[in-house]
Amino acid sequence: MGGWAIAVHGGAGVDPNLPKERQEEAKRLLTRCLDIGISALHSNLPAIDVVELVVRELESDPLFNSGRGSALTENGTVEMEASIMDGPKRRCGAVSGLTTVKNPVSLARLVMEKSPHSYLGFSGAEEFAKKQGVEMVDNEYFITEDNVGMLKLAKEANSILFDYRIPTIGTCGAGAAMDSPLQMNGLPISVYAPETVGCVVVDKAGRCAAATSTGGLMNKLSGRIGDSPLIGSGTYASEVCGVSCTGEGEAIIRSTLAREVSAVMEYKGLNLHEAVDYVIKHRLDEGKAGLIAVSKDGEVACGFNTTGMFRGCATEDGFMEVGVW
Repeated sequence: MGGWAIAVHGGAGVDPNLPKERQEEAKRLLTRCLDIGISALHSNLPAIDVVELVVRELESDPLFNSGRGSALTENGTVEMEASIMDGPKRRCGAVSGLTTVKNPVSLARLVMEKSPHSYLGFSGAEEFAKKQGVEMVDNEYFITEDNVGMLKLAKEANSILFDYRIPTIGTCGAGAAMDSPLQMNGLPISVYAPETVGCVVVDKAGRCAAATSTGGLMNKLSGRIGDSPLIGSGTYASEVCGVSCTGEGEAIIRSTLAREVSAVMEYKGLNLHEAVDYVIKHRLDEGKAGLIAVSKDGEVACGFNTTGMFRGCATEDGFMEVGVW
């Protein structure tokens, strides 16, 4: 075994004009989450516990698009989704359409461990949450002033806003953002910078786990489900590796991106870095996305074909890195 390793992400597709203070704020949050994960790994917590712990922290901070601070639907509400997967036996749990569950990733874990199912959504997931006694809050808890403003901009532009944090008025220019040639399923979108969160871990025993959580797209249709809760697309863990993806959900779904990393390692004999590089280059077609991954041998890797990706990683031998570009 190569020792433990951990990686976190806060979304791929960073606007080149992102203010420096926003970059530093993101780096501080990613560093804090890495420190939490590292401490847990030093305490010999299994990988599945660590990914849940770290993603809960990300969900509780309004900086990124998950939990509190989630993007708003066209109706001005929050519909969150998350998934978690334990590599050794490929157990998994996923949830969608959550409106009152404070930490979606923990409900996904309960679906995995306390239900006969792998995926629960909307009213059924909320009812399950109540029966499990998880912490519930009003939908208003998740809504921030920034997101209310960005939803207004999205509606005025009649567009889905991927980057719900970066103003499209002022130096960048609203018109420039709305004239973007980027498309999703043939429809124009604006500045591309989703900020889904995720964590992957391999522990000292070589067990891999992954978890991903998001609020989805700003101004999305009510009921839209992205890649984050889809096992094999946004999240995957096996005896070989753990993967969490972020970016253009529809492209990640089409390519089953997370599973592809494990598949090319299993079937083509690639190492983790080769596998990540291969799927980013050859499985996304024209889609834009990124991912973080760890292997059972203690390797850690990230890859993206966007301008940048909020990310951080650390390994047992003392290596630690946090980056945006």
